[in-house]
Amino acid sequence: MAGVLKKTTDLLGLGVCESPQERLRILYTTILGVREQIPQNIAYRKSTELIINEKLGMVKAEPDVKNLEDRLQGGQIEEVILQAENELSLARKMIQWKPWEPLVGESPANQWKWPI
Repeated sequence: MAGVLKKTTDLLGLGVCESPQERLRILYTTILGVREQIPQNIAYRKSTELIINEKLGMVKAEPDVKNLEDRLQGGQIEEVILQAENELSLARKMIQWKPWEPLVGESPANQWKWPI
């Protein structure tokens, strides 16, 4: 990017990123690395991998920030960066939580029954 294209995002607390493609490339690559610690058959890993690989491909292919915003359809590029940061945080939490493992104990009777 030849320089900052805008002075503000007009979104409270969300500043302009000077190198958004590089920031997204780092975040998406990190997310893909973190998801390697999740078993391959888990739905979260599969869906995250598909989405992140698609977005990473767009970031690598599109040098223009405005066009990239349009292709990603996630709002301003800074909002997309925030979404990627949140996804990275979630991926790390999923590794801690290990929701793919069996329950520690039996679930209460009728826990999944609706309506009660």
